[in-house]
Amino acid sequence: MSKVEIYTWSRCPYCIRAKGLLKQKGIEFTEYTIDGDEDARQAMSVRANGRRSLPQIFINDLHVGGCDDIHDLEAKGELDKLLQQPVA
Repeated sequence: MSKVEIYTWSRCPYCIRAKGLLKQKGIEFTEYTIDGDEDARQAMSVRANGRRSLPQIFINDLHVGGCDDIHDLEAKGELDKLLQQPVA
């Protein structure tokens, strides 16, 4: 099973929507709630190739993007392939 990480703000509707998709698929994930923590947001931004919007999602340390990105992967049938890759 893949390692899934998601950076969120607790009341962010896009974060809630992205987590909902992962939960619907039965995927366990590590959540980093970074409300107001600018240092954590900067660290996330470095990992996310400069993106500062939330959520930011990583599968096996591969940056897959935010809420719209993960839903686009799902719509294209590509999300399950990423989620089935073993942790390297």
